Amino acid sequence: MIEQELRGALAAALDGVPARQASAAVERLIGHYRGETPTAAPVLRDAADAAAYAAYRMPATFAAARAALEALAERAPGWAPAGQLDVGGGTGAAVWAAAQVWDTARSTVVLDWAEPALALGRRLASGVDALRGAEWRRGSLRGGTAPEWEPADLVTVSYVLGELADADRRAVVEAAARAARGAVVLVEPGTPDGYLRIREARDALIAAGLRVLAPCPHDAACPIVTGQDWCHFAVRVARSSLHRRVKGGELPYEDEKFSYVVAARDAIPGAQGPAPARIVRKPQLRKGQVLLDLCEPEPGLHRRTITKREGPTYRAARK
Repeated sequence: MIEQELRGALAAALDGVPARQASAAVERLIGHYRGETPTAAPVLRDAADAAAYAAYRMPATFAAARAALEALAERAPGWAPAGQLDVGGGTGAAVWAAAQVWDTARSTVVLDWAEPALALGRRLASGVDALRGAEWRRGSLRGGTAPEWEPADLVTVSYVLGELADADRRAVVEAAARAARGAVVLVEPGTPDGYLRIREARDALIAAGLRVLAPCPHDAACPIVTGQDWCHFAVRVARSSLHRRVKGGELPYEDEKFSYVVAARDAIPGAQGPAPARIVRKPQLRKGQVLLDLCEPEPGLHRRTITKREGPTYRAARK
């Protein structure tokens, strides 16, 4: 299983890195992840940084990317990408996630500006058949102008937009839309700021001619009032003993919150389009009723009450 292979590769990568050095790197990376450190230079400075980052963040990034890619696979069940471009992919969490979701062969290119991350990503993937042919290329995402990338069926950009200035972020989204023959999947931390970056990117992808497949059930403007709420999801991540040691945690799991958008071109065969509605809050159970807060094309955000009289729909809602 790809996830198990990832855990084994991470354990091997951190072997030999002194605990104190790894802990110091993790503390600095936590500051960066929370937006407390500048990003004028690559965040991962050397091999120890890359190994600490991979052990600290890669399992959660993998889980969030996998959840977003599974949403794409659900909306386009007859399609699998023949090629993937992972922009700002670092150690390659999104390409591992794609290998988990689709077991078909594909060409893979990981683009990042941090050579230590690329080197570690190459090393982690070297023993995995599904990833052995991946290319790890160094390239900057900064400069304020949309770069030209080789077209790929699937373009992924995960946990990257928050590291970029406004002009660079817009240029990367524009370039990702132009390079995607099939679909673009963007993932950011599930914070209010992360949601706003996804919301802005969603608008840009729609303007570029792509249509939203997930999580939104429509291509209309997001009905969430900025500052009052934000769209995000959570995926549970099982912590290995290595993961607990690096993070200094005792629980055998953690919940990774993330925001994402999946947008596709009409060329994807078998794409079903977005779901007719999405549940945006935990359902509330009442006696003989289930209250569902929904996002729909019309009327946008609203609450639907499903009663026991609705039979199968009521029983499904209770589950």
